[in-house]
Amino acid sequence: MSSTFRIRPATLADAALCAAVYAPHVLRGTGTFEIEPPDDLEMAARIDRVLGRGWPWLVRESADGRLVGYAYATQFRERAAYAGTAETSVYVAEGEGGRGHGRVLMEALLEAAARAGFRTFLAVVGDSGNRASLALHRSLGFREIGTLKGVGRKFGRLLDVVILQRDG
Repeated sequence: MSSTFRIRPATLADAALCAAVYAPHVLRGTGTFEIEPPDDLEMAARIDRVLGRGWPWLVRESADGRLVGYAYATQFRERAAYAGTAETSVYVAEGEGGRGHGRVLMEALLEAAARAGFRTFLAVVGDSGNRASLALHRSLGFREIGTLKGVGRKFGRLLDVVILQRDG
């Protein structure tokens, strides 16, 4: 798979493609608690914010330029004391799940985030029933540190948030 795909830093030109990857997660999934998908301009602003802080936003694309996923890291909270703690996010295009894209993106993201100065990594997983995301993070050395019960409401039901952590 690695010979037909590559990972590279995102640019603002990737905003529409990232928005297209993310939209199905918003509209049909519980891994994110957003209700309305961001448009291309909002996604560009998000990418710009992340890159402007020196943090990684990576995309994975096929040899023909099709975006199959993206991942990024942000500081967990704005206060200076959190400067070494990253919250990681990864999204794979509809129909591309289970092919290793998320794992490869996360491995590259963890390396890039460490180079950016992060030493602790958090995954904030929407929906305690999100088996694929939980399994991915566990396989990368994240450990569950807590569950926030019923803190989100989407599709008419209360959802948990599971927090996982990986150090260095």
